[in-house]
Amino acid sequence: MNWLQRRYWFYKLKGSPYQSLFDSVMKGEFVSLDCETTSLDPNRAELVTIAATKIIDNRIITSAPFEVRLRAPQSLDSGSVKIHKIRHQDLADGIDEKQALLQLLEFIGKRPLVGYHIRYDKKILDLACRKQLGFPLPNPLIEVSQIYHDKLEQHLPNAYFDLSLDAICRHLDLPLQDKHDALQDAIAAALVFVRLTKGDLPSLNLPYTR
Repeated sequence: MNWLQRRYWFYKLKGSPYQSLFDSVMKGEFVSLDCETTSLDPNRAELVTIAATKIIDNRIITSAPFEVRLRAPQSLDSGSVKIHKIRHQDLADGIDEKQALLQLLEFIGKRPLVGYHIRYDKKILDLACRKQLGFPLPNPLIEVSQIYHDKLEQHLPNAYFDLSLDAICRHLDLPLQDKHDALQDAIAAALVFVRLTKGDLPSLNLPYTR
């Protein structure tokens, strides 16, 4: 969301408790976020879980994460279960979508959103926020795979790089998680972000092709 769009929503939401979300972006703090959904198609996908963790002064606050499970959506079928391994019975205590979004907004505030394929997550959340609350998420986005690609491109122009999250973590000497749920992927993206923005790249002895 650019500056003009933020100003539009700021004035449109005058008198609303959510107006301040569209004011100036918070500096020095970020939120790494990941969602599990019922489909890889953002126009059909419904939210299953949302997880996030704050990044403050280069510290990833894993002791106080955000993690919610929603009620099983109608589109949760065997195909989507294969993607995220979350079944109907795992969502028996899930909360409704509006409640989940309100809790998320309280957690992220005006912080930029960091993530791996974060534009996908943002599109899903925008659609849900517009449906439930009448406005999209205002937060600017930071894509960790793009930062990684741009840094490598400076050293190896026109090369092909494996931009999977596991490959990025291996090259940056970051711990790989045994499971890929929303919270673990949010933490992994946070680790990549801090490593790339506050440290040097490791050795470039990695497979690539021109």
